[in-house]
Amino acid sequence: MSKFWNSRTRELSPYIPGEQPQNRQYIKLNTNENPYPPSPAVIEAITRAANERLRLYPDPSCTALRDAVAERRRVKPEQVFAGNGSDEVIAFAFAAFFEGAYRAAPILFPSITYSFYPVYAHLWGIPYECPRVQEDFSINHTDYLKACGGVVFPNPNAPTGMLMRPEHVRAIAQYHAGQSRRHHAVVIVDEAYIDFAGYADAVQHAARQTSAVHYIEEYPNLLTVHTLSKSASLAGLRLGFAIGNEELIEGLCRVRDSFNSYPVDRLALAGGIAAMKDAAYYEAITRTVIATRERVSAALVEKGYAVLPSRANFLFVRHPAMSGSEFFTVLRNAGILVRHFNKERIADFLRVSIGTDAEMDAFLTVCGST
Repeated sequence: MSKFWNSRTRELSPYIPGEQPQNRQYIKLNTNENPYPPSPAVIEAITRAANERLRLYPDPSCTALRDAVAERRRVKPEQVFAGNGSDEVIAFAFAAFFEGAYRAAPILFPSITYSFYPVYAHLWGIPYECPRVQEDFSINHTDYLKACGGVVFPNPNAPTGMLMRPEHVRAIAQYHAGQSRRHHAVVIVDEAYIDFAGYADAVQHAARQTSAVHYIEEYPNLLTVHTLSKSASLAGLRLGFAIGNEELIEGLCRVRDSFNSYPVDRLALAGGIAAMKDAAYYEAITRTVIATRERVSAALVEKGYAVLPSRANFLFVRHPAMSGSEFFTVLRNAGILVRHFNKERIADFLRVSIGTDAEMDAFLTVCGST
């Protein structure tokens, strides 16, 4: 550790992202990227935006992007906040809505969930508790119906891929929307994978029905967070947004403008707007990813693997005989990268992103020979 670091820096345990190999070609199923390219309209929009106007700062309010998101998600532009990826948006939300003061009430997030949440909690000095997920790895929503400093969870959850029922999400938001000081708290639903929550024959209908965006008018304490990295095939662009009550959006803006008033560049704005407007293209590739997910899941179960019921663009898989680390090594040696979390209860599972059908066939071939 450097003698120049302050105490906060020394105590941090930073998030470790999925491997991005540079020295070998792998079938890359480790970071939940979309296997299909962005809409051609997105590439065209970015190309047009790469002009002499790059000498000017972008719109700090991301007005046109917020308008496009609002139209697509059927909300008001004032209920939308845009940022440099959903991770940044979540970091701002932690800073804006959760108390880091000594003896503050702890926030709640699941014991098995997105590993950035404890990182942000440590960064901002926010106390937290992690209700244990159930034996089947589902989240028991009643664990979150108690006084606390706030609630955050992904839906579908990561890395399990399991979906909490909409009425249970609503119950959590309702409990913490009370006027009494005891129950009043912000509930953040991280919907990075919500577009994959449907089935191949009803993608957008199912996604709309399961998204907590439906409840933001009813519950002013509810914030949903979204990314263009997954279903929009724009992980390399770094763009995310939140939807919620105007007061919550103003809080996010206050935090943003205390760090960087221009987090979204001109090229990202152009690409994000085009992506929001090309719903038909993205519904088609989302439908393909979902169909592949269901096919691969069924094939793995037939081979004796344990597979959690995923509603995301990945599967959480356990080999019938090997440990998680052994299976990870077998796949890596075969040129296939997946994600292994060496943590309590999930050390024998691997998270496998859904690739193209050809990539998943190669994965299944290795699974069938081990």
